[in-house]
Amino acid sequence: MKQLLTLKINDEKHEFWVSIHKTLLEVLREDLHLTGTKHGCELGECGACTVLINGEPILSCLILPIEVQGKEIMTIEGLAHSEKHGTDCKPHPLQTAFAQQGASQCGYCSPGMLMTAKALLDKYSNPDRERIREAISGNICRCTGYAKIIEAVEQAAKSNTKLPQHT
Repeated sequence: MKQLLTLKINDEKHEFWVSIHKTLLEVLREDLHLTGTKHGCELGECGACTVLINGEPILSCLILPIEVQGKEIMTIEGLAHSEKHGTDCKPHPLQTAFAQQGASQCGYCSPGMLMTAKALLDKYSNPDRERIREAISGNICRCTGYAKIIEAVEQAAKSNTKLPQHT
């Protein structure tokens, strides 16, 4: 059985028919081809599928698309922002910091980590290490040991007193 849905993802409206049993993660990847959000455990334990819904980090493997109609959905593809007068896309300070700090090794956890960190920095412009650790505690990384990830979030917070907001 399929249902007509309208979702606002990365400031773009998408209207399409979708099987009612599909998760938001499956719809993003399979139907909309937004493959930056990763399949991980599909049990809500790893954080690889984290997206922002109305600015809050949500595990897309645990939510149905019908539950988020009318809400703002941001995926990793929407993190970089476009310049107001041009077509060039500029990386978010978190993306720059992750690259500069070497906070991504295999990169599989990075989309979820970045989205979780964005939600944190949107609420707390200069979080301490404990708050950063707490925020990313639901995101599993098997490569880095977290130190460089924490340093990257700190760098992004310090790089600009007001991080760009997604509009």
